[in-house]
Amino acid sequence: MDRIDEMLTRYFSAAAEPPRRALRRSGDPAAVLTTLAERIGIEAGARGVRGLTLAGDDDITPGGRPHARRARREVMEFLAGRRTFFSVPVDLEGVGDFQARVLASTNAIPFGDVRSYAQLAASIGAPRAARAVGNALAANPVPLIVPCHRIVRGDGTWGNYALGPRLKTALLALERRVPLLVGCVTTRIVCRRGCAHEQRVREDRRVVFASVGDARSVGYRPCQACRPAA
Repeated sequence: MDRIDEMLTRYFSAAAEPPRRALRRSGDPAAVLTTLAERIGIEAGARGVRGLTLAGDDDITPGGRPHARRARREVMEFLAGRRTFFSVPVDLEGVGDFQARVLASTNAIPFGDVRSYAQLAASIGAPRAARAVGNALAANPVPLIVPCHRIVRGDGTWGNYALGPRLKTALLALERRVPLLVGCVTTRIVCRRGCAHEQRVREDRRVVFASVGDARSVGYRPCQACRPAA
């Protein structure tokens, strides 16, 4: 992780030049995310969200409309930097065992962090399956919600992404600038960004934290709704 962190730090420094395959000089990460928000299509059924696509059209079966509405709201908040996690149910029925393990491990990567393909392969007990892990991520039916954009190559370069390298760059840039945790100076409670309680905190009563430990050290307690300590 040291090498990956070092390369990400260099890339996101003020003087850094984005890699050619990740974002062209004329590309604006914020504009890229706005375009994504406008084009996203949601597939949902009674058990949850089954897919996110760039087709722009929703595919909703009976019982899926509440999940689709919730997913769209959370996706829009995430892309606008107002949310750092997803709570909408996901339906991965039909996904094979290997891919399910890859997606579950990917879903556990914290907002703002990254892993390499090799690290992800090791985390599911298949250390020699980095290429197969990449193939499983390429077929991720719910990118963004299961954050496969947080997987990079071992040398720190981006690698592939189901929604395209420009979007991967924009998403990683977003996660480098959006605070993970927000506390309320009145209640002394710290929430994950996007929690319903956090969204009600007035601007003049907000304080950001890098970790739950930092918040606890100055007398804040974790929210029981969004459970940042977990």
